[in-house]
Amino acid sequence: MLASEEEQFVQQLQHIDTKDTAFRTLIAQNKTMLYYHIRSIVIQHEDADDVLQETFIKAYENIDSFKGNSKLSSWLFRIATNHALDFLKQKSKRQKVSLEEYNQQLIEHLETDSFFNGDEATQLLHKAIATLPEKQQLVFKMRYFQELDYQSISDILETSVGALKASYHHAMKKIELFLKSH
Repeated sequence: MLASEEEQFVQQLQHIDTKDTAFRTLIAQNKTMLYYHIRSIVIQHEDADDVLQETFIKAYENIDSFKGNSKLSSWLFRIATNHALDFLKQKSKRQKVSLEEYNQQLIEHLETDSFFNGDEATQLLHKAIATLPEKQQLVFKMRYFQELDYQSISDILETSVGALKASYHHAMKKIELFLKSH
């Protein structure tokens, strides 16, 4: 959407008479992209569906607070990312394991996930990604899987482009080392 088109769309989302119809359009335009982003974080299909629903509920409830300082899609990604990370933290707490241990468990069970259609190399890549610190994981997944540009990632994570480039570079090096040793 062009800036003025997006502004008009946001006005429709924020107006009581057009909110529901505009929101259905917002969901239709963004659900697939957000699903795969969330899935890259929470790994399991069922969890991704739950977090996606929560993301859209939160967006619906808070659309009036959207100020237009970033693109609408960046705002949605930020909500989705925060919900996905909170979801993982809650799950790991319930299982009484660290977040890192929980992520490793998820990766180990990828082979039995009927919604995962990756080959052995893809599973190994996911295992490598799971060894990264949280921020590097996010930056790598957004850049590699969602093919987002650094400015969009910067808007989503509210971090400088320079820091993101450094995180991505470090993530690539660590993944490369992991893949060479496995």
